[in-house]
Amino acid sequence: MRGQAEVVATATVVVVVVVGMIRGSEKEVTWCVARSEAGAMALEAEMDQVCGSGDADCAPVQPNGLCYLPNTLPSHASYAFNSYYQRSNANPAACDFHGTATITILNPSYGSCTYPSSISTAGGLISTPNTGGGDGGGLNPPVVGSTVPAIDMAVASHLCHPLLLAVCLCFVSLLF
Repeated sequence: MRGQAEVVATATVVVVVVVGMIRGSEKEVTWCVARSEAGAMALEAEMDQVCGSGDADCAPVQPNGLCYLPNTLPSHASYAFNSYYQRSNANPAACDFHGTATITILNPSYGSCTYPSSISTAGGLISTPNTGGGDGGGLNPPVVGSTVPAIDMAVASHLCHPLLLAVCLCFVSLLF
């Protein structure tokens, strides 16, 4: 009986360690978008600063770019702010733009417009943070500040973790 209790204790520790490793390795993906209440003049000034400095990749919001439509200031500013934010290694301080931007866990991508979600998809790290400073494929982009997320496969993949835990528990039960 004592041997069985030791096996259960060991198996429990193994499950806890595996689950801890999985949870600890996850980093929540975030994006930086324009605040819905931000004024047009402030958004334009901040977007001009980040695009003009070259610290953000603003090519996708230029005419014929994949994120040009809708041709609205909040949409273009959101893309530019997010590009800068991702190039700043998703540092929360890089998503302020004098109060015109906010961090979200909702993927703002739509249609063929994909917002970068990491340094590697944003074109690399910028050297000095400066926080002052296409066709949608028939789909409509989310309204800035909207609560309706696009499908995010990174979030969907988290659903597999309970399955992994169940497999570990089944393994433990086979020990008896």
